[in-house]
Amino acid sequence: MRRYIMMMATSVALAFASGNTLFAGIIPEGTTIKARAGYSIGGTAPIGMPASIRSIEAFRLTPSFMLGADATMPLKGKWSISAGLRFENKGMNADVTTKSYSMELKKGDTQILGLFTGHVHQKVSQWMLTLPVQANYALSGKVSLKAGPYFSLLLSKKFDGLATNGYIRQGTPTGPKIDVGNKPGEWATYDFSEDLRKFQWGLDAGVDWQLNPHVGLSADLAWGLSGIFKSSFKTVKQTLYPIYGTIGVFYKF
Repeated sequence: MRRYIMMMATSVALAFASGNTLFAGIIPEGTTIKARAGYSIGGTAPIGMPASIRSIEAFRLTPSFMLGADATMPLKGKWSISAGLRFENKGMNADVTTKSYSMELKKGDTQILGLFTGHVHQKVSQWMLTLPVQANYALSGKVSLKAGPYFSLLLSKKFDGLATNGYIRQGTPTGPKIDVGNKPGEWATYDFSEDLRKFQWGLDAGVDWQLNPHVGLSADLAWGLSGIFKSSFKTVKQTLYPIYGTIGVFYKF
């Protein structure tokens, strides 16, 4: 399915790229097309580290790629506006140490809702189609700043992991204590994938640097404002926001 989606995204990029000839009578004069590819680094995190997360033990790179295209229409002076379509993944693979962290764990056939103290091995993967709309300001003939909102539709979503080397207090901080080990059969698992929002939105800001008439480099920071979980999801008390930086290349047609 991912291969099919990537083929569709490539087709969209090619369609944008050929727009100057296919839709010459529709696209405003001066509109430029850029095809983009990039790699993203970041994670889903609360704003301000809560006391229940004591430390981040490990953070591993994930295959968080971006492929897309956008069209830029000139406005007045150094200003322009752009919109596009991107196929991208926002993933994270991290280990954290927690104390009294609100969780719903599965140990064996038993679901346990309570406060977990120990190590959490977390994996997040969100494949999505993203529509960015940005205002652009040309600092020079080669460098332009850009910023604006983005809107994402999730195509697949995964948020799961392991809880090890600790214990969970069932229900309350003084509830029954259930030990959680670090071996199969002793550890606990969790899966909140179905609780992720299907639609997300946020702000994206960055810079484009034109190296030559066609090829350039880009750097972007996307900051989610909607949170990744549905409003009805109450197990994780903190709102988690997707925050990702992307380094990319583009081709200007």
